[in-house]
Parts: sequence; structure tokens; C-alpha cells
Amino acid sequence: MAKIKVIVVDDSALVRSLLTEIINRQKDMTCIGAASDPLVAREMIRELNPDVITLDVEMPRMDGLEFLSRLMRLRPMPVVMVSTLTEQGAETTLRALEMGAVDFVAKPRIGVSSGLNELAGDIVDKIRVAAAAHVKRLAAPLGAASATAGTANGAATPAEPPRAPLPRVSTEKIICIGSSTGGTEAIREVLVPMPPDAPAIVITQHMPPGFTTSFANRLNTLCRIQVQEARHGERILPGHAYIAPGGRQFRIDRNGSNYVAVVEDTEPVNRHRPSVEVLFKSAARVLGPNALGIMLTGMGADGASAMREMKDAGSYNYVQDEASCVVFGMPRMAIQHGAAHEVLPLTQIAPALLARLASTPSGVRHRI
Repeated sequence: MAKIKVIVVDDSALVRSLLTEIINRQKDMTCIGAASDPLVAREMIRELNPDVITLDVEMPRMDGLEFLSRLMRLRPMPVVMVSTLTEQGAETTLRALEMGAVDFVAKPRIGVSSGLNELAGDIVDKIRVAAAAHVKRLAAPLGAASATAGTANGAATPAEPPRAPLPRVSTEKIICIGSSTGGTEAIREVLVPMPPDAPAIVITQHMPPGFTTSFANRLNTLCRIQVQEARHGERILPGHAYIAPGGRQFRIDRNGSNYVAVVEDTEPVNRHRPSVEVLFKSAARVLGPNALGIMLTGMGADGASAMREMKDAGSYNYVQDEASCVVFGMPRMAIQHGAAHEVLPLTQIAPALLARLASTPSGVRHRI
């Protein structure tokens, strides 16, 4: 098989050298070039035609976001961002994912050499996934407003026609979402149409510490429901979405008549923390037929067997189809486990979910 051809773009000579070495140690990939800034990278891309590029966020002459915006509009290709573990780095990385970057690596601020070598396995795994990812052309230039629906928590952006409110669902119905690579934008696509009276939503997106706070805050500005990181012991309420904190496991449990969030520092499951498996297993055990499951784009098989457990316990499950996934790994495995009731394009999942909620009983009632 032909090797995956990679170009590294980073203004740090040390990072370029380390990433080149990490890539060239792999039997299935080769670093065909290393550029110190986007202008040099542009010429390399034209000449060498790489399969994947790694792209630093902060660089001279042209920052990474501007270069990514131009690249995804003019010559779409798989990009893995190299970000920093800072609040600003997290915000920038989320914008990069919105523009079409497949994934990101969070490089350490100190101890870069040892830190990147510790992340070597993660880096090359993400390059492999990126090489096979479905990449779409960016229609709008950098800085264009993101399309949103409804009234965001901070700005009124009316988009959908008035409709009757959903039947009151209290806390018994809970929507459970799992995703990985490509999931930040897929989650946004599902959450933005949700009305303020939607059932509670619990989410596990594979993401490292330091990024989920910014991710939740970003979604909260776009959605009509309240979006936040999950906090241990917090009651799970309708009209809210709770995102698993990076680096911690998140599940749901029962406290009397209420559902509550459990956030804990337990071991990785399926190599992930947070893990979709942990959340979905708790949904099968605690929620039973009051759960609605959604499996979105992502690599691997995390959560697939637990989603089948949810189905066996009475959940109704939606799985994203291959054509609309950035990576079809997790949805494919959920389908193979027989966990899906419906396999739908991403844009049809929220409408199908809302239609089901509007046409079916709200579930087993619990006093709140």
C-alpha cells in the first residue's frame, strides 16, 4: 500500500523536527515536507500533493486559521491542527474544526520534546484517520457568520417558523449523544434546532482537558437550550445539554426521583476518558425506555456495544449515515451491533428526533 504523505506546517524548528521524526517512524506514512509558515506550505502543497497536513495555529506571515480557510475553500484536504493547551488555543481550535479541520493535537506549552513523544501514538492515529476522512469544501471565507437556527443564548437569530411546544417531558426523557472525530460540528447540527422545552441532553465527545469548557460555551451562544460542562452531582434538567468534561468520565445516575450527573476520575474505557461506553451503559441501566440514543461521526468502536444495551433496555436509537460522517467508525460499529433503529444523514437526525418526541408519549412519569 502507498504510504500516507504528510506535510508538517509549524513555525517551531523543534516541533517540525519532532513531528517529522514521529511520522517517519511509521511504516505506513512519510513526511514529505516541513514548512515554517503557510506561504512556504502553499508551494509545498502544490508541488508535493500531500494526503494530510499538520497545521500549527499561531504562525508568522499568515495565521493558521486564515490559511486553513483559504485551503478548505480552494483545495480541500485533510488537516490535523496542532493547538496549544490554553483558553485561546481552545477557541481557535474549535473555529478550525468548524472550518473543516478533521481533528487536532494539543501540544504541551512546556517540555515540548517529551510531550510530543508521549503523544506520538495519538498523533499518528489522527493522521491515519484524517487520511481516510470525508473532507468538504468550505463555502464561506474566514470570519463569515456561522449558520444558526433559533434564538441563541446571547443573540436573537430567528430561523425556524413558530411551532407548537413539545409535550411536557419533565426529566424522564433524556437524549444521549456519543461522538468523536468530526463530532464537534455534528453535535452543533443536532443541538441548534432543539427548542427550549427539549428533553435534557447528555453528551460524550472525545476531547482532552482544557477544551470542553470552550466547546460548551461556544455551543451555548448558538443554541436555545442551555449548554454547559457536566458537574458532579448536578441535577439533569430539561432544556439543558451537559457535556462530559475532558479527561473525566461522565455517566448518569438516579438520586431519589431525579436524574443526576456523575463526573469522576476513573480509568479510561476503550482508551477514552471520557468514554461513550460509560455514558451509554449508564443510560441503559438507569433510563431504559426513557432514553433516546444518538451515535455521531467518530473513529473506533467506543459506545457501540453499550448502544445495543440501550436498545435492549428500550431506548430508541439514531445513527449517523456514512455519507454525512467525517469518519464512519463508531456509527458503523453501532450498526454492526444491531443498535440502530434509524440510520440517517446528519441533517435529518434532529428533525426525526423532534417529530418522534412530538408524536409519542413523554414516558414514565417521575415526580420532580
